[in-house]
Amino acid sequence: MDKIKIKKDYLEKIQKLVKCNKHYYDLSKPLVDDKEYDQIKKEILSLEKRYNFLENKDSPSKKVGFKPSKNFKKVPHKVLMLSLSNAFDEKDLINFEKKIINFLNEKSSYEIEYSAEPKIDGISASLTYKKGEFVMGLSRGDGKEGEDITQNLRTISDIPKKVLAKDFPTEIDIRGEVFIQNKDFEKLKDKFANPRNAASGSLRQKNPTDTKKIPLKFIAYTFGYVKDFKINKQNEYLSKLNEWGFKINPFNKKIKGIKNLMKNYSEIESKRNKINFDIDGIVYKINSFDLQKRLGNVANSPRWAIAHKFSANNGVSTITNIEIQIGRTGALTPVAKIKPINIGGVVVSNATLHNEDEIIRKDIRVGDVVVVERAGDVIPHIIEVDLKKRKKNSQKYIFPLKCPSCGSETIKEYNLITKKKDAVRRCSSEGYDCEKMAIEKIKHFVSKEAFNIDGFGKKIVENFWNLKIIRLPQDIFTLDFKEIEKMDGWGRQSVANLRYAIEERKNISFERFIYSLGIRHIGFENAKLIAKTLKSAEKFINIAKDKKISELLNIDGIGETQIDSLQKFFLNQTNLKVIYSLQKILKINNAIQKKKDGILNSKTFMFTGKLQGISRAEAKSLIEKNSGTIISNVSKKLDYLIIGEKPTKRKVETAKELRIKILKQSEWLSLLNKTS
Repeated sequence: MDKIKIKKDYLEKIQKLVKCNKHYYDLSKPLVDDKEYDQIKKEILSLEKRYNFLENKDSPSKKVGFKPSKNFKKVPHKVLMLSLSNAFDEKDLINFEKKIINFLNEKSSYEIEYSAEPKIDGISASLTYKKGEFVMGLSRGDGKEGEDITQNLRTISDIPKKVLAKDFPTEIDIRGEVFIQNKDFEKLKDKFANPRNAASGSLRQKNPTDTKKIPLKFIAYTFGYVKDFKINKQNEYLSKLNEWGFKINPFNKKIKGIKNLMKNYSEIESKRNKINFDIDGIVYKINSFDLQKRLGNVANSPRWAIAHKFSANNGVSTITNIEIQIGRTGALTPVAKIKPINIGGVVVSNATLHNEDEIIRKDIRVGDVVVVERAGDVIPHIIEVDLKKRKKNSQKYIFPLKCPSCGSETIKEYNLITKKKDAVRRCSSEGYDCEKMAIEKIKHFVSKEAFNIDGFGKKIVENFWNLKIIRLPQDIFTLDFKEIEKMDGWGRQSVANLRYAIEERKNISFERFIYSLGIRHIGFENAKLIAKTLKSAEKFINIAKDKKISELLNIDGIGETQIDSLQKFFLNQTNLKVIYSLQKILKINNAIQKKKDGILNSKTFMFTGKLQGISRAEAKSLIEKNSGTIISNVSKKLDYLIIGEKPTKRKVETAKELRIKILKQSEWLSLLNKTS
């Protein structure tokens, strides 16, 4: 598959998701319904799973929700409010359970007990209680910090203002969902598109008196920070919530076995329309809190929970055109323009066609009558073509063999892993030679996880490009502000603000600098790994000059794909020009070496052979939690080689030659004050 096209497709989905998040979380006016929104997320996560070079700060694997509204005070959550990964069928659940069993290093016959809880389609809220008193209520926000909506939450009768139970924790964040019952929504449907919008809009009222007029409900289902907690299982916690005066979902169940989960799923979905509140799936949580703690989290979602989404909504429309969008890495993504249709309360006018192979497989053509689906975390997509309604003069869609932007050949790269050509077709130009790619690269350069220049958004990038003010990233730091002040839409103050924002960003961290360059396959996490290893921008620039990347070969997490991408990047003269120019303009701070006090501090480890009683993933996690570092090759930089059953002989022999300390699993565990 053409990596440039994959990246382009990926970034377009990210951009769509960000836009949806703003309307969904901040404006309370969703652009798409939940099914379509879920489908977008699913496609993004699926792409990231298939292609390890895909990474973005706005990915659902990196962040939750949307930044808190400016209308309310921002308050950090003591414990992150994570999102959930999604399952759509029995196969997904089997894979979910298999991963858990593998992580725990248990046999396939190991039986897991779940708490199955119907997922209410409302607004997440976290209620802080101290000594039984409700003292603060926050929205989810971006998962890290939320909006202080305490006064609005106080108007909800379902939320206890004081809990007198003796076994109630000294301090706890009770988390749950604010929603409106369907019967109550009937009175409000002229003002809001659906019950969720009504709940969201009501919680964002500046005047709590207005919120009080809305019949909001609250159902509790989990907790964040907690002190003096003596409960061991999720189902026990739910029972306690009920005893403490909180409403809980009446359809919660404790279940074992995937078959039983599926049976319960079918039963709930069959009576979904009869329930007096909207649900869009069922959340499965490992019932044991001890296992939850052991499993931990992956990025922004817990390993121990998953949301099993209900079936999708779809509609029928006609394709009026097929447009090709070009992303930062050159990926060509086809998008079907369709006659607007309402699916699940949301007007849909675009549908992703994924890639050239998808168009060929489904024989999608302009003028076709098609079934459009919005499912799970995915952007609307076309399920099938109604061939009976196809016009006789219909012609096959020919995917462009030349880049619509620069005219370069479009290619499908050969994947060494799959031994097949990639499905995504990409523009073959490098660096900033393709106009559309260059624009997207500069957008990436000013994005939040890169330079994060306040007020320098995508529209300004496009505007300045069209006016030929910028062509390369360094042009941003040499803008003629006097000329900009003369332009329509700009004034003295707005120009002063922009100038200040740009000057402020001339001081940047090493990892942000690397990430901002938009090197293919080098996401923010990889940028951090490289920065941590090289320590200084000077070393990185020397690598760029000398085309030597041997310093990066031993970084755990940086593989052949990333190395190959870095080599190609450094071979391009325009890319080198960008690096050298930015070096002269910016103050690039060396990577901060965090002081760590873990018992494995400053030590490097590598595993070989099968471990007993613990999975490789959990073993690596233990090392990192104790300030140790995992590396991928046996070299002089390795402190300990940990061997399990049937270790690789070559690795052991090399370690002996280099006089690297070799530890048995039991010896390594003793370093962690554990027993084998």
